[in-house]
Amino acid sequence: MKKILVAMMVMVMIGSIAFAGGTTETAATGETAAETTVVRNADKPVVFYNRQPSDPVSGEIDMNTMNWNDSTFYVGFDAAGGGAVQGQLIVDYLASADPAVIDRNGDGTIGYVLCIGDVGHNDSRARTEGIRKALGTWAGSTDPGVVQEGSANVGGTTMKVVELEGRAMTGTDGSTWNANAATDAMSGWATRFGNQIDMVVSNNDGMAMGCLQASNYPAGVPIFGYDANADAIEAIGQGRLTGTVSQNVDAQATATLQVLRNLLDGLTGEDVWTVGITEPDQYGNKISADMEYLPETKALLAQNTGVNASNWQQYTEGTRDAGISQTTAETKRVLLTVYNSADNFLSSSYLPALRYYAPLLNLELTIVQGDGQNESVCLDRFTNLNNYDGYAINMVRTNSGPDYLDRLRY
Repeated sequence: MKKILVAMMVMVMIGSIAFAGGTTETAATGETAAETTVVRNADKPVVFYNRQPSDPVSGEIDMNTMNWNDSTFYVGFDAAGGGAVQGQLIVDYLASADPAVIDRNGDGTIGYVLCIGDVGHNDSRARTEGIRKALGTWAGSTDPGVVQEGSANVGGTTMKVVELEGRAMTGTDGSTWNANAATDAMSGWATRFGNQIDMVVSNNDGMAMGCLQASNYPAGVPIFGYDANADAIEAIGQGRLTGTVSQNVDAQATATLQVLRNLLDGLTGEDVWTVGITEPDQYGNKISADMEYLPETKALLAQNTGVNASNWQQYTEGTRDAGISQTTAETKRVLLTVYNSADNFLSSSYLPALRYYAPLLNLELTIVQGDGQNESVCLDRFTNLNNYDGYAINMVRTNSGPDYLDRLRY
């Protein structure tokens, strides 16, 4: 009986070793037979995208989250550079404008109102700063109301610039970057400030389009957005929207997937952020738009371009990166979260791009969408993690990275 028990224990031990992965070598032939390798969830690739892990007050990057493991990265766009591009787009417009036309009440002052997306979001901060610095209204803060009197060249004449009001567009449900809140705000601004409003500026296209929905939007007043969403590009073509900024959503979406693909294929070092991105991969794929890697924050960033009446046709809906074609890599499964199903940029631009490029890279996406307010909506569905090879995370709050990573510990 003892011999039988000992034999059974040995068999269990051998089975446990085999399940743990690695390779076994037979004594007779020396041949190696590959076993299934079990990768801990904590060691799997994690790519944060669109919302960079950071402190919502100071904006400081959360490097504890970014250093979760060697396979943790952020993919987004050059936020500071994008703010500067939007500011320059506005300055260039003013430089060629007729002062007698744009200064609606003839008081010698260019008054503008500002739609702020989320005071705790790094991208929103960068855009607000870029706008205010370009117009001279920067007073050292991105907070609503913290501004100074500025100036700008308007058709060859230096004119005073004032920010009549800047407001964070928070919906009644607590969601940020809210287009409906922008509609309501614009209606109130038009009533309150009247012809003092010479220009409208927004941290994104969704809120800019929301402003245009106000029944009393002042006809002919220039308005600038950010994102180059399909409806915004169409509005530029129709002469309703003055300008926007493309953050090269296809480059971001592809880079999010390509970094995951590279990590899942076992690439390490600079190959993770260069192969298929700034140099061709084994299939000849390479992202066409410019990308920059910042090693100090493990961030891969797409560059921005201004869009206006002179070049809007280049950004029409359906244009995809011809540099990406079908691969034959092994299919891998990725769990991907979206902080808000109602976010205009993510739903109309980013997700369609992800869905287009994922099959080309042989990545099978399971998409979880939140409500833009409660982190739990995504977290409660950030489950069955053993079923996935990697994770792409877009948070409601930029300091929620640890909440997702804690799920991967077990």
